[in-house]
Amino acid sequence: MAGTSYDLVTPASEAGERDRLIQAHLPSVRWIAIRIHEKIGGAVALEDLISAGVVGLIQAVDTYRPELNVSLQTFVQYQIGSAILESIRGLDGISARNGTSLGKIQDAIASAERRLQRAPDETEIAAELGASLAEYQQNLVELGSASLGNLLESQGTNAPASELERVLAQGINKLPREERLILTLYYKEGQNLQEIGEILGVHARRVCQLKTQAVLRLRSYIAHQRPAERGKFS
Repeated sequence: MAGTSYDLVTPASEAGERDRLIQAHLPSVRWIAIRIHEKIGGAVALEDLISAGVVGLIQAVDTYRPELNVSLQTFVQYQIGSAILESIRGLDGISARNGTSLGKIQDAIASAERRLQRAPDETEIAAELGASLAEYQQNLVELGSASLGNLLESQGTNAPASELERVLAQGINKLPREERLILTLYYKEGQNLQEIGEILGVHARRVCQLKTQAVLRLRSYIAHQRPAERGKFS
């Protein structure tokens, strides 16, 4: 992509400027995702690649520094591409380096739910992990490529698909209303994170966090519904 005036802009601490930079570079997410989608022959849904790219964009805007001696646009495009490529490594689209965090969060969700006898909110999940809310929310962003696209196939079980689908449906019904709505808009209506954010009146980063949390709740629910095979779900 040709250079733009955004090359010389540095991320400001002000939320408005940060949002402007993210909005300005959103088109890069789509064309990079489309390019990668074509190269991998459509093996991963385009919307999942775009979702991962948005995560990369947000992280790029948040971490860019002028002393890197590279333009913001170049840095953003590199981070978007890296985030998308990392999202398609591994069977379930989750980076190996985040595997421990993934398992810990799933266990924390299950533990808090048993203790509270209800779906825990993010503050309660963070407390179960021994982390601050900000740390937990950042972890959710880093795990933002977690997808429902091949959740059933990634469970490593010989159970009939219909049985797994039944358990998944039960898990979805147990989700908090906002998270259930986000999954519906994302997977059934085909809305992207930015579009869902506009509907809900929140930033795309927040939608990413809630979408990831919903997926991890479902993974936890499926794993703990089938304790005999739990080792295959990690």
